[in-house]
Amino acid sequence: MTSRYANTEFFRNDGQLYENVFEDRGVPFINQYGTTTFKKLTRGEKASLAIETHYWQTGDRLEKLASLYYNEPTYWWVIARYNQRPTDAHYKPGDLVYIPSPIALAVAFYTAER
Repeated sequence: MTSRYANTEFFRNDGQLYENVFEDRGVPFINQYGTTTFKKLTRGEKASLAIETHYWQTGDRLEKLASLYYNEPTYWWVIARYNQRPTDAHYKPGDLVYIPSPIALAVAFYTAER
């Protein structure tokens, strides 16, 4: 399974500001990922994907949709990126959600370096 962090750089956080956190965790530093930029798909990439639609309902979560449509909840980020809405809080009941497939192709598009 390809990680959503495939092309995201990480950095070592060893700043004094976080000394209490390091002490609580018993570590000298923490590796953190930088902010991921949502890459927009090209027209050609979009055209090569099949799109299912789903109307957001009370109780929906991106992980639940990924589990329903992909049988894999960890691909929630593909749905989030395709819709340009990064978290569950960005949806409300009645919103139209686009579900791209096949999942392997969508993941390949989002994780490929440009």
